[in-house]
Amino acid sequence: MPFHVHAHIFWNPDTILFHLPNIGVSLYWYGFLWALGLILSRQIGKFIFLRDKRYMESLPTLFFYIVIPAVLGARLGHFLFYDPAIFLSSPLKIITPPFSGMASHGGVAGIIIGVLAFCRIHRWNYLWVMDRLAIVALIPGVTIRLGNLVNSEIIGKPADLPWSFIFAQVDFIPRHPAQLYEAIAYSTLFFVFFWLWKTQSKKLGNGFFLGGILATLWSVRFAIEFVKENQVPFEEQLPLNMGQLLSIPFALLGLWLIHYSFRKGPDPYHSLIPSRAPANYLS
Repeated sequence: MPFHVHAHIFWNPDTILFHLPNIGVSLYWYGFLWALGLILSRQIGKFIFLRDKRYMESLPTLFFYIVIPAVLGARLGHFLFYDPAIFLSSPLKIITPPFSGMASHGGVAGIIIGVLAFCRIHRWNYLWVMDRLAIVALIPGVTIRLGNLVNSEIIGKPADLPWSFIFAQVDFIPRHPAQLYEAIAYSTLFFVFFWLWKTQSKKLGNGFFLGGILATLWSVRFAIEFVKENQVPFEEQLPLNMGQLLSIPFALLGLWLIHYSFRKGPDPYHSLIPSRAPANYLS
């Protein structure tokens, strides 16, 4: 079927948000959107912890337990999953510029480990914390995919649709805007689970929100991968691409957490500040 160029969206944005020629500094849209996602998620996370009466002096340090492991995990995941030869020959590329290549699955794994360390040190209930963080983590997911859209990367397969994008920096073939699909899906999930937290959290057991977001987000990601171009050549030989293979265990873990939360039942100390909960509640 021929493509009708006039019916599609021509996409060729400037990837630089602004440039300061006097000092040779440029701010890229991708970096700005990354930072914006982190700032928004931090502020909304603070609102959630305050509303649930769990804001403590140790909480601001949680930000560092999330960001640093997330970035390291995303970098390590990219090399392990998509470019293992480079990692084996030069492992220091994980922490040396240019920082190209970030795998979201590795980033999520890094966050899981980082938050676990925080909860062990500060004696917080791990699933309770992860339930709230899972909600706000959807926000950087949205902004990062918008950054991918600006960069014309992680593009979709050819498609003859009115909303198809012609990524001029790649080729002149109308394609699925897969980055936009994911951004819309993640923002929808954020509003759904944020509403559920505001209205139903006291009725739900610890692990429900984390499980629900893992199950739905990675199922959506699995489905959208069908309209995305493979990122590396070896994926052409696989029955499912790497993004789909890595999404399956996360989705299954989410389903198990939902089952666990219903089996355990609501948290009886949800409405109490930590000092009024039993001594072992935060451990």
